[in-house]
Amino acid sequence: MRAIVIAAQGGPEVLEYVERPDPEPGDGEVVVDVAASGVNFIDIYHRSGAYPLNLPSPIGSEGAGVVSAVGPNVSDVSVGDTVAWASVLGSYTEKAVVPADRVVPVPAGVPADVAAATMLQGMTAHYLTHSTYEVKPGDSVLVHAGAGGMGQLLIQLAKLRGATVHTTVSSEEKEKVARAAGADEVLRYDDFADILRNQVDVVYDGVGATTFDGGLAALRPRGLMALYGAASGPVPPVDPQRLNKEGSLFLTRPTLVNYIAEREELLWRASDLFGWIAEGQLKINISQRYPLSEAGRAHEDLAARRTTGKLLLIP
Repeated sequence: MRAIVIAAQGGPEVLEYVERPDPEPGDGEVVVDVAASGVNFIDIYHRSGAYPLNLPSPIGSEGAGVVSAVGPNVSDVSVGDTVAWASVLGSYTEKAVVPADRVVPVPAGVPADVAAATMLQGMTAHYLTHSTYEVKPGDSVLVHAGAGGMGQLLIQLAKLRGATVHTTVSSEEKEKVARAAGADEVLRYDDFADILRNQVDVVYDGVGATTFDGGLAALRPRGLMALYGAASGPVPPVDPQRLNKEGSLFLTRPTLVNYIAEREELLWRASDLFGWIAEGQLKINISQRYPLSEAGRAHEDLAARRTTGKLLLIP
């Protein structure tokens, strides 16, 4: 089989397209013939060294495909099942070894590539809107980078829960994408804080350094900042006293792993997402598909924010 691995951390050039022996499943594991692998910012963090790895290492955190082999002590997954997963390192590959308790069944109404595009970003949007801050009808929500894959999902899920959604984008073209996702108000990054000052209940920020201060300014007293990423760079250390002065604000830095640690929670989030997709209530915008061998180009496009939806690698 072919896979992407890294022997050193650095730029896109460290992504190596190599031949590996076909894997065998171990205890509690399954082997999946991968239909598609999702490309995410966490993959860039793993590749660059922002999140250290033990090297050499596989890379990629999300995918979907058909189970081709089942290891010992696996009872609820069978050969031939279509499954998907997230937060499993080594997903940029033709054949992935995945713990059986980390895969979720993909219903017949959801294509495998759509399932792959849904898992990491979709479940992140789910926990942010359903658990980190439970969006309620009438809430005012700010979603940064509304034309990106995460932004479009957050807009849609917040609207499903009855919120008014404000979002930021960098261009007229991206504004059209955000409005198509359901945003009520689309703003530019240079003036969103002045327009929304002290108005929103929650800010969902995956941009980081360049939007953080403005996001705090947009929050009303006792509002919550959910900082879930750092596409523009990490946020400098924050003095907690600042949260006091700006209105008894809440600040959290959540991550998906802690919101799908229990299998019941993993299945709940995935089931909700696949159900909404099958019913037409949630749309997954796959903006670009790349051959697995072109993972480096996909990373470059994602980092440069040249895309407006989900990126997939196809073996």
